[in-house]
Amino acid sequence: MSEIGEIPRDLRYSKEHEWTRVLGEELEVGITAYAAHALGDVVFVELPRSGARLEQNKPFGVVESVKSVSDLFAPVSGEVTAINTTLEASPELVNEAPYGAGWMIRIRPDQPAATQSLLSPDDYRAMLESSAH
Repeated sequence: MSEIGEIPRDLRYSKEHEWTRVLGEELEVGITAYAAHALGDVVFVELPRSGARLEQNKPFGVVESVKSVSDLFAPVSGEVTAINTTLEASPELVNEAPYGAGWMIRIRPDQPAATQSLLSPDDYRAMLESSAH
């Protein structure tokens, strides 16, 4: 795996390295493999409560690693419908399976087409490649 890591084709991405997966009328959100790798070993994840209102590009939680503490940013505005409570006891899932068991929250977006403003997989890869130079 390259430094950029896996970039699944079925997801949309934010410039802050969050991904979104459409699940019916909801969106699942997590951080990308690139972000998880850059953070190092994740030791704690702080997430909002179910029912919380999120505003696009505003912080919604915190991820702590052995290297640093980083804010998590909402890729879209909406209401939190679920949180991944497994991360409380197993924050390492963010590193081990960032696009699977390491998901963080589910959101019911205010706008059904909200993900259209996010980066495509190709655009996200291009952003990472340009920042690496």
